[in-house]
Amino acid sequence: MNLPNSITLSRLLGLPVVVYCLYSDVLTVRWIGFGVFIVAALTDWLDGYLARKLDLVTDLGKFLDPLVDKLLILIPLLILIDLHLVPAVGVCLILARELTIAGWRVNQTQVSGANVWGKAKTISQIIAIGIMIAPLSSTSFPWSIANWQIYGLIAFWLSVALTLISGLTYLIPSEVRS
Repeated sequence: MNLPNSITLSRLLGLPVVVYCLYSDVLTVRWIGFGVFIVAALTDWLDGYLARKLDLVTDLGKFLDPLVDKLLILIPLLILIDLHLVPAVGVCLILARELTIAGWRVNQTQVSGANVWGKAKTISQIIAIGIMIAPLSSTSFPWSIANWQIYGLIAFWLSVALTLISGLTYLIPSEVRS
């Protein structure tokens, strides 16, 4: 197991902490959960950068990275459904896309990395989840907490749209796209 793949797997270690923190009513604990989520999300960039820089790109890494990304995104989204912060239908659309593309990839003879739409999808999902899980209050910022929830929902629905678009780019043959 090389360094980039180890970093990818280390991202999983933060998920139980994020889950625990999301259910806490203690503001400091919620901020810790937010911080752990952001650090875990940043390792997604780090492992890819190191894999390319150190010429350690492997089929295992191309398989593990999107799988761990899916867990990093879907687990907090499921908690946000439980907390009534995001609509389940949007998360179902994200989950349906992820399962469809995972099934599609199984039939591919060569493992490919994420395209630009897949990267935009992941970044938009991280931003949306970050906004939703950050314990922002009206005393922290001049905007009310209700506005932050609206911003989070707007970011969430944008990420749903990018998720569906990125899924279509895998399923539409390249001859049709050009």
